Amino acid sequence: MNLLKLRLSIIGTVAFIIGLSTLAFTILLTLTGAFNIYFIIIFVVVINLLQWVFSPRLIDSLYKAKEVTPNEQPKLHRMVDSICHKSTLKKPKIMLANIPLPNAFAYGSPRYGNRIAVTTGLLNNLESEEVEAVLAHEVGHLKNKDVQVMMFASVLPAIFYYIGFTFMLSSFYSGGRRGNGGTIIIGIAAMVLYWILSIFVLNLSRTREYYADRHAVNTVDDGARKLSEALAKIATSETKTMRKGRNSGSSSFKSLFINDPDTAKSDASTLSKYSGHLNDRELVNKILTKPVTGFDRFLELFSTHPNMVKRLKALQRIG
Repeated sequence: MNLLKLRLSIIGTVAFIIGLSTLAFTILLTLTGAFNIYFIIIFVVVINLLQWVFSPRLIDSLYKAKEVTPNEQPKLHRMVDSICHKSTLKKPKIMLANIPLPNAFAYGSPRYGNRIAVTTGLLNNLESEEVEAVLAHEVGHLKNKDVQVMMFASVLPAIFYYIGFTFMLSSFYSGGRRGNGGTIIIGIAAMVLYWILSIFVLNLSRTREYYADRHAVNTVDDGARKLSEALAKIATSETKTMRKGRNSGSSSFKSLFINDPDTAKSDASTLSKYSGHLNDRELVNKILTKPVTGFDRFLELFSTHPNMVKRLKALQRIG
């Protein structure tokens, strides 16, 4: 996906989410009393803002992430220093998450600042140059303000979910009273809008992953090769880790990760047996030969991250 298409996709997706939400709000406020709708909107927005502000503490607790100093992890700090300098971005805090899944994620809030976490599994499974490419990808998320963008985009589906839930609950408890049918219809319509908007939010998330990949290519020497090899090794390592039953609750904030652990098995299960016998380049090429079926494309609609084969092909093109 080239840069122009990426930008148009992001702008188009955000415009659609805002436009559809505005239209639906107008219809809902016309058909119902405004007080309840406004109360739900304010409630959802406040809850999401509080979640955003305090989420770093929750994420640190969930993934056992602790800040590491330059003395503890000098190589990590040197790499982040270099990448942030090239990106003209203030250096975030460097966190180490004590979980076996090889992955990394960027997060933060106005209260706690920006953070990049790498897992012990990532450091144990990847070479230094691959870790550097992964860090550049995560810095790209911070540079592009993806945490803020995705929080804003996720609020709108959440509002419709709670509107639908509230109206359907109200209909259930009101029994057979007059006007009950209209309440059910409004509740179902809000739930349908929730699912439609969620699909578009997931598409926005996948597009921003491509954008962060491009940032890694632009800020790291030979970044396309390094990131491709890192992603291939992460996918195959995740498959083996999950087969051992060591998921560690990774799905809770999977949109943060560089790769969606829930799709790792479908992305690389057929390749995990080769991971110990192929070098890094051969492993990437093996994944690239895997066809992207219609079923793969369907599953991708419900994923926070792009299909691995499509993602590696995109890296080959921009590299």
